[in-house]
Amino acid sequence: MISTYLIRNIDSQLEMYLEAFGAVLITGPKWCGKTTSASMKAKSILRLQDPDKSQGYLLTAQTKPSLLLEGEKPRLIDEWQMAPVLWDAIRTSIDNLNTDGLYILTGSTVVDESKIMHSGTGRIARLKMYPMSLFESKESNGVVSLRQLLDDKNYNIDGFKSNLTIEDLIFASCRGGWPSSLSKKTESAKLLVAKSYLENIIQTDISTVDGKKREPIKVQQLLKSYARNIGTITLNKTIIDDVNANVSLSESAFYEYINALNKLYVIEDLPAWNPSIRSKTSIRSSNKKMFIDPSIAVAALGLTPQVLSQDFETFGFIFENLCVRDLKVYASSLGGRISYYRDRMNLEVDAVLNLEDGRFALIEIKLGSKQIEEAAKHLLEVVNLIRKANESRTSHKLKEPDLLMIITGGEMAYTREDGIKIIPIGCLKD
Repeated sequence: MISTYLIRNIDSQLEMYLEAFGAVLITGPKWCGKTTSASMKAKSILRLQDPDKSQGYLLTAQTKPSLLLEGEKPRLIDEWQMAPVLWDAIRTSIDNLNTDGLYILTGSTVVDESKIMHSGTGRIARLKMYPMSLFESKESNGVVSLRQLLDDKNYNIDGFKSNLTIEDLIFASCRGGWPSSLSKKTESAKLLVAKSYLENIIQTDISTVDGKKREPIKVQQLLKSYARNIGTITLNKTIIDDVNANVSLSESAFYEYINALNKLYVIEDLPAWNPSIRSKTSIRSSNKKMFIDPSIAVAALGLTPQVLSQDFETFGFIFENLCVRDLKVYASSLGGRISYYRDRMNLEVDAVLNLEDGRFALIEIKLGSKQIEEAAKHLLEVVNLIRKANESRTSHKLKEPDLLMIITGGEMAYTREDGIKIIPIGCLKD
C-alpha cells in the first residue's frame, strides 16, 4: 500500500454524491483504488472477500441481509457483487432510515441485473473509477486545467512546461495507473503489477466473472490481438481471424469473451460521436478499440519500456490510450464523456469531450510535434463542416466547439494563431 493517500478525482464526487443519495456504488477495474478511496469516507467496513469471514457473511446475506448493514454510517460494503441480495436490502434500508450518505458499495465486476429486484433509482448513485491519471499519480504537474480551458476563453497557457520526457511517458504507460505500483522500490517491481493483473485476468477472473470456464490460452491470444489493434476501429471479424491463426475461437465464443472482459472493466472501447454534419451513412459508428489502462495492452504484447523507446509507431497508439484514460478521469469530474469522430472521408478526431450543458471540445492526440500541423488541419476541417451544415439551416443550428486542443508528449504548452491549444499531457489536470 502507498504510505500516504494520494488524492483521487473521484473523492470530491463521492463526497457530493453522499450528500445527495442514500448510497453510492463505485465501479471500476480491480486494483484501481476503489476500496482505499471509499474507506477514506466510510466509518465502518464490511469486506465480503475476507477469507476468514466470507462464508459466514454470505450465509447471513441469504438468511437476513439486513444484519450485514449494521454499523456506523457511511458503511462500506466492499465487493458487494458477491452477495447481490444486499442491493435490495440497502434500498429498503435507505427507505426506512430516510436519510442520505448511508452506504458506499464497491465492485470490480458488472452484476447480472436480473438478480436485483429494484434498480435503486433515486437512492443509489453510480460512480466510475479508473486507474490513476498522470495528475493523480503526481506525474503531471497539472499547470493546465481542462475545466478552465472550457470556462475561460482567455485562459493563457503559453509557456507552461511539462516535466515529463518521452522516456517518462513510456514508463508510465508500461507501469499503468495502478496505485500499488507507485509504492514499489524498483522500476522492475513497478512493471510487474500490470503483468500480474493481466495474468490474473487470463487465469482466473475471466472464468469467475460469470461462472463460465474459459481457456487461458484463448484469452491470452484475444487480448494480444486486441492490443495489436489498440486505437483503431478494426472489425471484430479481423480480430477473430487473427486469434484463429493461433487457436480456435468461434464467433459466438469471441463475443462471450469480450462481454466477460467488459464486465471486468479490462477493455473499454471508445464510442463514436455522431453529429449531424454529414449524412449518417458517412459517419463511422464502430467503437474504437481501447483498454481501461494502457499497461494492459503493453503487458498483453509482452513489450517493455526499452522496446517501445525504439518503436515510436507502436507507442503512438499506446500513448493515445494513456491520454484517453486521463481524459476519462478528468471528464468524469466535469460531468462529461469521451468519444471520437471519424467519417468515410477519413477525417478523424481522436477524442471528443461532451459536457452535459452542451459544450464540447475536439481533441487530437499526437506524440510528437511533427504531427501537430496535420492534427490542427483535422480539427479545423470539422469546424468548417459544422459551419457548412449550419448554412443550410434556418433553426436548430449546430453548436461550434468550445475548445480545440492537441494533447502531445512534448514539453511546452502554447496557443496557436488559429486558437488551437497545444498541451503536453504532463501539464494537464481536470
